[in-house]
Amino acid sequence: MSSPPTATVSAPFTWRLAVGLIGVLIAALTSGINDRVTDITLVDTLGIFGLGHDEGSWVSTAYAAAEVSAMLVAPWFAITLSIRRFAIAVTVAFTLLGILIPFAPNLETLLTLRVLQGVAGGALPPLLMTVALRFLPWNIKLYGLSAYALTATFGPNLAMPLAALWTEGSDWRLVFWQVVPAGMLGAALIAYGLPQDPLRLDRFKGADWRGALLGIGWISMLVVALTQGERLDWLDSPLILTLLLGAALCLPLFLINEWFHPLPLFKLQLLKRRNFAYGLITLCLFVVVASAGGAIPAAYLIEIQGYRPQQVMPIALLIAVPQLVLAPLVAFSINRSWVDSRYVIALGLILLTIACIGGSLITSEWVREDFYSLQALHTFGQPMVVVPLLMNATGVIAPMEGPFASAMVNALRGMAAVMAGSIVENFVTQREHFHSNILLDAFGSRQPNFASVLDNGALGELAERLRGQAFVLSFSDAFLALLAIIALMAVVLLIVPKRALPPQPSVST
Repeated sequence: MSSPPTATVSAPFTWRLAVGLIGVLIAALTSGINDRVTDITLVDTLGIFGLGHDEGSWVSTAYAAAEVSAMLVAPWFAITLSIRRFAIAVTVAFTLLGILIPFAPNLETLLTLRVLQGVAGGALPPLLMTVALRFLPWNIKLYGLSAYALTATFGPNLAMPLAALWTEGSDWRLVFWQVVPAGMLGAALIAYGLPQDPLRLDRFKGADWRGALLGIGWISMLVVALTQGERLDWLDSPLILTLLLGAALCLPLFLINEWFHPLPLFKLQLLKRRNFAYGLITLCLFVVVASAGGAIPAAYLIEIQGYRPQQVMPIALLIAVPQLVLAPLVAFSINRSWVDSRYVIALGLILLTIACIGGSLITSEWVREDFYSLQALHTFGQPMVVVPLLMNATGVIAPMEGPFASAMVNALRGMAAVMAGSIVENFVTQREHFHSNILLDAFGSRQPNFASVLDNGALGELAERLRGQAFVLSFSDAFLALLAIIALMAVVLLIVPKRALPPQPSVST
């Protein structure tokens, strides 16, 4: 049987080690930003590569499937090959692949490069959590977790401004080359700061290969089904039906295998600890709320008001930039034994609730400035939820269990991000169709002969106005749907977690 994940002893925390951790943070943030930027700019880059929408959608799907799959296995490879060696390798590979992608001569090459970059990029966020849990001493561990929280709050919200910057008046290749300076800097800092563990190739003998195959199988099939389902008409497509059935078959087999394997990728026994289970559930729900909180205002301004991405930048930056201060500030606040982190989470949920209630009042007259106050509520509410929940979840994890926790947290969070994008897009689309039919029927009942008395220009204008109003109503419905998710998060908060104290000198398992 293979030895447990932490046979080595952590080095004392020094400024040099801090530099290495900053390098992992830069690499992880760069990976997350790259994912969102390339998705946002997909329409602009498809034409440059000579691809249609259907072909281009597979580029995004392939990257997402590879990225989430890599999150499942990255912690195991990091421990086996050493965190430092593995982190440098995937960061450099991620950066070099970004350089090559604009030169892809055809779709096959582009897909291959994006899959490889997805594997490298997906390995980076789990490494950030792994090194924070392993190397940080108890008195600053929460600040390391607040740095990890930036991958859920800062990175995704910075993507829209960067996408606008690279697609309007800049070289389109910067969409892919933006990772180069940050990637090289991250790799250099990692090489300088992280200690070098020995190779542990003996772990290959007892590796959970069956679990890796089943896990990558269900993740990949579900990601492809979610991202391609709307385009292929869901269950009416034999491909989507096959993928969903395959994922439904692989998932329980994966869970059974992980429960009994001596060195699993997912240590499901950790879910017996209420605070860890709470952290997983709430983080997945939070990803949906946080993603939609930025995506809905941007979609409204672009679709209804005709804004360009550069004009949407301020509402995204309003959430992103303050996180660099607010996330550590929340960590500082809850790093006190007299502060109950559950109340901080509850206050964050209240702020997000007020933001969604305000968003549900949206009308076709709203402009960018009308969203500022709502986005400000997200600015403060998001770190007040995610940083304390990370403290609750990881407070019951011993350092030797860090890789198991990292694999579970990041793989499920990555899957939640994919689901969030699919859910929001499909929900808005379906509600737009619903409201369009209702509005058309209502107008037709009042003006039964309107089609015969209006010319084509007037009919077109009427249809556009009805479609615009339907979109406004669908965005309002989306905000109301987020309230249901926040309510579920509140119920889970009331029932599941126990009072969690800040990290102590010795961790009890």
